[in-house]
Amino acid sequence: MKPLIIKLKQAAKYYEMGESLVKALDCVDISIQEGDFVAIMGPSGSGKSTAMNLTGSLDLTTKGDIYLKGKNIENLEESELAQLRGKKIGFIFQQFNLIPNLTAKENVMLPMLFQNEDKEYREERAEKLLKSMELEDRMNHYPNQLSGGQQQRVAIARSLANKPDILLADEPTGNLDTKTGERVMGFLTDLNKKGRTIIIVTHDPEIAKTYAKTLYSLRDGKIESLEKKTNGKWKKVKLPECILKD
Repeated sequence: MKPLIIKLKQAAKYYEMGESLVKALDCVDISIQEGDFVAIMGPSGSGKSTAMNLTGSLDLTTKGDIYLKGKNIENLEESELAQLRGKKIGFIFQQFNLIPNLTAKENVMLPMLFQNEDKEYREERAEKLLKSMELEDRMNHYPNQLSGGQQQRVAIARSLANKPDILLADEPTGNLDTKTGERVMGFLTDLNKKGRTIIIVTHDPEIAKTYAKTLYSLRDGKIESLEKKTNGKWKKVKLPECILKD
């Protein structure tokens, strides 16, 4: 069994809305092994976006713990967490989140700037990544000069800039037509075959079942089921009992 790269242990996330307490996640255990391709799936309001934020170390729990490569991140300072997150996790967003006044190449270079890499290295790596995404003729184009699929591939290239162990993609095909979406998922599958841990958040069971190897289904802030694919067949796995600590 491969080592765990991310673990949410009895994780809960609550929000106060006036006099009400909204339990976005309520006692969730998620364990992700190195090299896995994981889908976190659920309808709107199921808690999958909150699960993504916790899994990606973008937020901390109300109760419970988050471990990233064995390190409990709950007690880290925000500056430490940002550095760790910047090195270990690459993010791909549904809306692409490219900087409009930067070229494709400059967008890919940007995360490396925050890791204090020198300009020559940033340029060389950005060019290499864009070529791997078949965008060598679009490097100096701005986002508004690119199609949706091209923007998503720039976003994938940017997510790989700091050589992260994990790629976390939020609805990576949500704004794309079917053919372009399949192409983007093909790039993610190839990256997974090369050893990258891929986590996608989706409401689409076809995307989840086609590409993932592990599937967490959420409903009303709780894990409804856990399935794993073996030899092309999906099998349900018994969920661990989750008891929140006070």
